[in-house]
Amino acid sequence: MSCFPLPPLLVRGRSRGCSDLFCPLLCMFSIPDLVLMNLLEVWEGRSCYCEPFRCIGPACGSSFTSLEAVCGKQRLCHTELPHLSFHRSSWLLLAPLLTPPVPVVTAPPCSLCPEGAHRFQWIRNLVPEFGISSSHVKVLSSPAEFYELLKVQIKTAKQRVVMASLYLGTGLLEQELVDCLEETLEKSLQAKESPDLRVSILLDYTRGSRGRKNSRTMLIPLLQRFPEQVRVSLFHTPNLRGLLKLLIPERFNETIGLQHIKVYLFDDNVILSGANLSDLYFTNRQDRYVLLQDSPEIADFFTELVDAIGDVSLQLQQDDTVQMMEGMVHPYQGDKVAYCEIANRRVMEVINSARTRQELLHAKTFHSSQQSSSLLSQQGSQASGGLKPEPDTWIYPLIQMKPFGIQIDEMVTETLLTEAERDARIYLTTGYFNLTQAYMDLILGTRAEYRILLASPEVNGFFGAKGVAGAIPAAYVYIEHQFYSEVCYLHQQERVQLQEYSRAGWTFHAKGLWLYLAGSNLPCLTLIGSPNFGYRSVHRDLEAQVAIVTENKALQQQLHQEQEQLYLCSGVVSSSTFEQPNRYVKLWVKLVTPLIKNFF
Repeated sequence: MSCFPLPPLLVRGRSRGCSDLFCPLLCMFSIPDLVLMNLLEVWEGRSCYCEPFRCIGPACGSSFTSLEAVCGKQRLCHTELPHLSFHRSSWLLLAPLLTPPVPVVTAPPCSLCPEGAHRFQWIRNLVPEFGISSSHVKVLSSPAEFYELLKVQIKTAKQRVVMASLYLGTGLLEQELVDCLEETLEKSLQAKESPDLRVSILLDYTRGSRGRKNSRTMLIPLLQRFPEQVRVSLFHTPNLRGLLKLLIPERFNETIGLQHIKVYLFDDNVILSGANLSDLYFTNRQDRYVLLQDSPEIADFFTELVDAIGDVSLQLQQDDTVQMMEGMVHPYQGDKVAYCEIANRRVMEVINSARTRQELLHAKTFHSSQQSSSLLSQQGSQASGGLKPEPDTWIYPLIQMKPFGIQIDEMVTETLLTEAERDARIYLTTGYFNLTQAYMDLILGTRAEYRILLASPEVNGFFGAKGVAGAIPAAYVYIEHQFYSEVCYLHQQERVQLQEYSRAGWTFHAKGLWLYLAGSNLPCLTLIGSPNFGYRSVHRDLEAQVAIVTENKALQQQLHQEQEQLYLCSGVVSSSTFEQPNRYVKLWVKLVTPLIKNFF
C-alpha cells in the first residue's frame, strides 16, 4: 500500500482539507507505485513555494523579492500535508488529476493614490507603464472585424509580425492568414537583398501538435520557403514530463499546462485579445479585442516577451521535428528547476528592463515638460505647436506564469478587487466560470458591486462535444450553482449578480474586467487579455493581459459600450435558473467536478 500526501488548500488564512465527498472518492481509486513516485517527486521540491523574501523551487527569486519589497507584505507558505492511502491498480489516466494545487498566495495591499484615474499608478511599481494618447486605442466588437484587421495588418507589415496564440486552426480561414503571411514575406524578399520583415509565431506544443493536420503542418511551408525570416516556437510546459507525459493521451495532456497568451502585433500596432487563431474566433465565437495603434514601446515590450518565451520553447524545424536552442535546458527532458530558473530570468529581464526604460522616459518627459511650460509662459502659446500631447491613457502589461514563479497579474487583480471602494462597480466576464477561491472570497467579502457575466450552457465552447468533454458545460453549471448558493447564503444577491450570456448560434469566450468608480457612469479601467480568472490561469498556464487606465471620456465611452453590448445578450441568474431542465447536473458530474475543476 502506498501512502500519498494530499495538500489542503490555504485560502486567505483558513485551511481547507478534503471535503467529505472528496476524500472517499479519492480512496475509491488506486494508482501504480511508479506513478506515485513520479507525482511525489513533484510534491517534494519541483513546485515553487514562497516564503517571506525567499523562494524555494524554481527561481522566483528576484521577482518576488522586488514585489514584496514594493508592497510590503510577507507571503504565506503552508506545508502540512494529510496522508491518504491508495491501493495498486492500472487507472493511469487519473494521474493528471492528482497534480497538487499550489497554495493560494494572497495579494499584498497597495496604497492607492487619491482621486481620478491616476489612483492606479501603483501598478507601475510592478510593471512598465506606457503612457499613450487615447486616440491610439480602438475597441473592436466582432470576430469578423478582428479577422479582417488581422489580414490588413499582416499585408501592410514592413518590419515585424509577432503572433502568440494557443494554436492556429487548420481550416480555410486560417489558411488565408498563412497565405497573407506568405504574400507579405514574398514582397519583402523581392524588395531588398536583405529583407527587413521578420515573422515570429509562438504557440503551445501540445495543442499545436494535436492531430495529423495541425498548427505545425500549417506553418511548415513558411519555414521551408523563408527559413531566415520565420521563427515558430512551441512552448512545452515543464510540468508534463516523465510518466505523466508517457501515459496521458493527446488532448488530456493539455490539462497540465499551456501557452495561453494571445497577442498579435504588426510593426508598431498591437492587438490584445482572448481569441485564438481559429475559424470559430473569426466567425461566431464572441471575444474581446483592442487595437493599440502606433505604440512602438508597447510593441517592443511584447516582441521581447514573445522572444523570451520562444527562447525557452521548442523550435519547429522544416522537417516537422523540434529542437531546443543551443545551450538551453530542455523543458521536459532536462532538469525542471534549472529550466524554470532560466525561464524566470528571461521573462523578468524583459519586464524589468522595460520598466527601467519607461521610468527614464518618464523622468525625461517630466523634465522636458517643465522646460516647455517655462518657455510657453515666456513666449506664448505659439511655441506649443510641435509639442507631443500629454498622455491621457496608460497601459500596464500584467504577466502570470506561475510555473516560472511569476504572478504579477494575480497580485494586481487581487489588489484591484480588494481595494474597490463602496459603490464602485466591477463588471467581470469569463467564458469559463471557475474562479479561484481567492477571487471568490474577495468578491464575496469586499464592498464593491459585482456584475459577473458567464456563458450559459448552450454557448459554452464544450457544448455538444463528444465523450467526457460533453459533460464540461454541466460541470460549469454545478460550479455556478455552488457560487450562487453562497451568494444567497450571505445575502449578497443585490451586491453580487450573475448574468448568463446567451446568443443563438454563437459561443462565448470573452474575458476581462471593467471598473467603474463610485458615482461614475463610465469605466476608467479595463483588463483585457488571455486570463479567465480561474485556477488554470493563475497556476498552470502562461497568461498575459493589459490594464488600460484612461481619463479620456471618449475612450471610456468606447469601453462602456463594449461592456453594454456584451451584457445586453444576457439574462440575470436566479434560483429558478437552476430549476430549468437544461440545468440538470448528473450525479457523476457532481462527484467528479471537485476532482477535475482545476484542469478546465
